Amino acid sequence: MRILHTLFSRGFAGTERATAEMCNACAAQGHEVMLALRRDHRGAGGASIRDHLDPRVQVVECGRWFPGPGLARAVREFRPEVIHTHLRKSTRLVARLKPPCPTIATLHMWVNGPHFLEMDGLIVIAQWQKRDLNDYRGRVFDINESLMPQPKLAPERIAALRADAGAAPGDFLVGGVGRLAQSKGFDTLIRAFGAAALPQARLVIAGEGRERASLERLAAGACPDGRIKFLGFRSDAKELYQAFDLFVSPSRSEPLGRVLFEALDAGTPVLATRTQGPSEILARFPGRLVDIDDVPAMATALRELAAARPPRLQHDLSAWHLDAVVRETLAAYRGLIDARGERR
Repeated sequence: MRILHTLFSRGFAGTERATAEMCNACAAQGHEVMLALRRDHRGAGGASIRDHLDPRVQVVECGRWFPGPGLARAVREFRPEVIHTHLRKSTRLVARLKPPCPTIATLHMWVNGPHFLEMDGLIVIAQWQKRDLNDYRGRVFDINESLMPQPKLAPERIAALRADAGAAPGDFLVGGVGRLAQSKGFDTLIRAFGAAALPQARLVIAGEGRERASLERLAAGACPDGRIKFLGFRSDAKELYQAFDLFVSPSRSEPLGRVLFEALDAGTPVLATRTQGPSEILARFPGRLVDIDDVPAMATALRELAAARPPRLQHDLSAWHLDAVVRETLAAYRGLIDARGERR
């Protein structure tokens, strides 16, 4: 198949990782894959999806402010058999183009625009997303977000990661991973960590974003002794989970929570806010939920988990493994292509 993916975001976070994994896996299977990006695709710290693409994936960079003409040219010249859109902007532009091939969008978030309902197919990665689809007339595919299992690290590597986070042997290391944006709620985690006043504990946050400076000021006030550390963007972020004693997702809005699966894959205990995705995930896997923005409740949970030191557990996440997700996605493409052919 000739498959065109479109994604006009910046930086490299969960959506970008999922898109790169899908592009790479399909290209490795012999499909002809192209990814359309905005020209200024690098985010804070220089991170970009381009750095994570297989050389077999073709890339076209469209205009920074007006990517529509570049996207239209890519559709004409590449002649895709199916177009797979990611996030709002690229979905809106593809809907305007009305291409001759089937279109499908992954709901990495929610239906935040009528253009999603103009796609021939929608991939839901969480069951709560179906609440927005009562008037949708296309095909809905239940396909999990992809996960590439992380190999188990040697003790020496784990020790090095913990040292890099500023944790001494015996310290309780609390970790957060994600964009430093208001929606991710890292300010709540910082306040809760300071209020918990945990002995022999460290908090480390990996990620970049526009909120970093304000979060660093908040951390300096919450823990003047420097027990909160910011690592910035880390290409080895998936390794960090094996160094954490507890992973915390303090988001104010989290449609799925890919980071939770990465933490569960590492066997790391999880604490999350009662947002959309984490509530669904932690109904199936062990973890603890607290209300959004509830600093006292999160501080209490941190104190109790630090005292209990819950063990690392192994979970069956095979339904989210990349090979299964790719197989189901390719079947969705083929179903839409065949249906378009039958209508013709």
